[in-house]
Amino acid sequence: MHWEKPSNNDVSISQKSWQLKVSLQCAVSAKTLGPNLSILTSFCPFSFSPRALRWMQTMIFAIQEINNRQDLLPDVKLGYQIMDSCDDIPVSLRSSLVLVNGQPVQSTNYTCAAAGRPASPVIIGDAASGVSIAALRTLGSFRIPLVSYFASCSCLSNNKEFPTFMRTMPSDAFQIKAIAKLVHQLKWTWVGVIGAESDYARFAIQLFIQESSKFNVCAAYIHFYPVVLNKEDIIEVTNLIKRSSAKVVLNFSGESQVQPIFNEFKRQNITDIQWIASEAWATAQSLWSEFKDVLIGTIGFAIRKADIPGLKAFLGRLRLSDADGFPFIAEFWEETFDCKLNGSRNTHAHGGAVSRKPCTGLESLEEVLSPYSDVSQLRVSYNVYKAVYLIAHALHDMSACVSGNGPFTNETCGDVKRVVPWQLLHYMKRVSFSALGEEVRFDENGDPIASYDLMNWHEGADGSLQLVKVGYYDASLGSENELVINESAIRWHRGQQAPNSVCTDSCSPGTRKATRKGEPVCCFDCVPCADGEISNKTDSLDCSRCSLDTWSNQARDQCIPKDVEFLSYYESMGIILTVVSVFGACSTAAVSGVFIIFRNTPIVRANNRELSFLLLLFLILCFLIALTFIGEPTDWFCMIRYTAFGVSFALCISCILAKTVVVLIAFRATLPGSDIMKWFGRAQQRASVFVCTSVQIIICIVWLTTSPPYAEHNTRYQSAKIILECAVGSALGFWCVLGYIGLLACMCFVIAFLARNLPDNFNEAKLITFSMLIFFAVWITFIPTYVSTPGKYTVAVQIFAILASTFGLLLCIFVPKCYVILLKPEKNKKIIINGKW
Repeated sequence: MHWEKPSNNDVSISQKSWQLKVSLQCAVSAKTLGPNLSILTSFCPFSFSPRALRWMQTMIFAIQEINNRQDLLPDVKLGYQIMDSCDDIPVSLRSSLVLVNGQPVQSTNYTCAAAGRPASPVIIGDAASGVSIAALRTLGSFRIPLVSYFASCSCLSNNKEFPTFMRTMPSDAFQIKAIAKLVHQLKWTWVGVIGAESDYARFAIQLFIQESSKFNVCAAYIHFYPVVLNKEDIIEVTNLIKRSSAKVVLNFSGESQVQPIFNEFKRQNITDIQWIASEAWATAQSLWSEFKDVLIGTIGFAIRKADIPGLKAFLGRLRLSDADGFPFIAEFWEETFDCKLNGSRNTHAHGGAVSRKPCTGLESLEEVLSPYSDVSQLRVSYNVYKAVYLIAHALHDMSACVSGNGPFTNETCGDVKRVVPWQLLHYMKRVSFSALGEEVRFDENGDPIASYDLMNWHEGADGSLQLVKVGYYDASLGSENELVINESAIRWHRGQQAPNSVCTDSCSPGTRKATRKGEPVCCFDCVPCADGEISNKTDSLDCSRCSLDTWSNQARDQCIPKDVEFLSYYESMGIILTVVSVFGACSTAAVSGVFIIFRNTPIVRANNRELSFLLLLFLILCFLIALTFIGEPTDWFCMIRYTAFGVSFALCISCILAKTVVVLIAFRATLPGSDIMKWFGRAQQRASVFVCTSVQIIICIVWLTTSPPYAEHNTRYQSAKIILECAVGSALGFWCVLGYIGLLACMCFVIAFLARNLPDNFNEAKLITFSMLIFFAVWITFIPTYVSTPGKYTVAVQIFAILASTFGLLLCIFVPKCYVILLKPEKNKKIIINGKW
């Protein structure tokens, strides 16, 4: 018989060895004195498991409890047979066939085989997933239901392949979801995954890789080791874990399979690994005493435990007399008290000498600590308890069926006195019941609704293992609420801080993840976001671009309003240009004052006094117009700015043009018989200025009505700043305004150039020619500079062009006259002015 090494808990088992093959053999009427008991043993020369005996006793306790109830199967008594699978597929298959064919070896008891149906219409077992799979494939043709209390492989949920399988143990699919969410919530992205070579580990690891990838969790390595480990296998696993940067390791195996690995870790004093236990060893207290330093802080999910009233007393009722004819109890008694019973059928001496002293009969279970009598962690035992009640409730539903309303052919019902396996399975698939306050129900695959406790391994004050519940997983609560973790209650293997297990540290806000070629997604580089882009959360995959009005801050984790830039009166450039503009206006006003004071002198009269005063007035206006280009632009301000600029310069150049024409005509008028001056008198001069300016006004009106200038938030030149400037609106309108001013200037230049050699001593045509050359130089230079200069400096270029050209007109046309008026009054005489130089 295969008995495993003792363990002080009920959820983890070594190799999941015990198969409680409960036959509801001969489910007969209540008049039967008691259940038929057929104990068939297949002796396994390995280890003995007191926990497995507790599971067997739990089954017997549940059957007796049901048989004593009046509300559940009142007219039916349940019977059972128990056999050991030895966690070995050939042994398990042999035992399974013995149970269902009704002909057990060395049995003289009555069986139901003679009644023409299987002796056991249902089997509870096996604990191991691999053995259960083999049994199901063998028993499939018999359609015998098999209810497992500890087989968790998700592969068994395939209803098409295993239609007769049910279990009270949640599928690994749920455990894997819980572990994947646990790893994600604890911010571990780089996890080592190992497991024993078994169906249980292979399917579990495959599911974990699929599920964890949804949370961007990567396996640093995946390694399967043999069930029976040799020295080389142990060293290989140990070195793999040591070399890896992953400090969290998930292990899918039974407790007996991990012991050699932990032993090597203890020998090498490797204590920096955070273990995640699968449910197979999440509460394996037998590992604690020897590997405490390695396993402290271990976390893992365990199936829910329960307190089964009356079970402790039932387990403690064993006496020496119970061992007669019951090899399981005989072996337990001899192993527990290290003695030999007279006539014992036990031929094994697991872990001890073959020769033992005789048992005295005074031994008491109350005097020893044994996993058998430990009911503090009833987890697998509770699954056994629920498995028995599942079958009982199915039989109860079958017995309550009314003929004519049945679920089978012709609306017939199943016969509870002659149970047919497939009919019983029909009721089992649909049953739901309450067990010890828990609502038990199953899905379409025969799986129970998953519920786990998250256990953490603490060291008690006396050095013992304290399994502390630090969270839970309940699949019925929905994906958002199914996992709850009390992180403050967790004790880690190194202090109170959770270990860090990542391939690359998280990318902080302001950076984004950039995967490395040929490496898992968990290994990446953190690349700073580009200018104008941000990431405001950890591990961002992409940086998001800021809006047009905002820009990234220095940390690249938030968008802040852009700096608004315009040529202000309060900055140095604005102050300088304002001062120069005001100075120019004041200078022009001073010149006007000089001209007013000396208005009757020959030099003032000789240069068309009225047009000179108009020109000086318009030059003051041009200087002041430059001030409108400084300050925060608005739509109205922009329209006024460009309109005033165009009209004021048109007025200036129109006056100069009129003065130039007057000079030329005045010379022609001195010729004998010429009366040309009467055609260009003062009225005509004013009219010419008005007409020339009117054309510019018309151009401006058309510009303003079609596509006027407006205030624009320009981000083309400096992305980090908003340049608040005046957009011209219609480029055609803007260039027409400039072009018309240029046209007037060209006309002035041509006429002045033609009149430059006239015989007057103070020929104003020369001054106008030179002023126009300066005007052209300024504005021809302005055009490429204006087009290429970004931001507020564009405005500065415009102001400079206005001031430079205005100063050019003022200096070239009026300064020489002021020089004569103020410093050379002796030349300010009519005879000199009209004479030749």
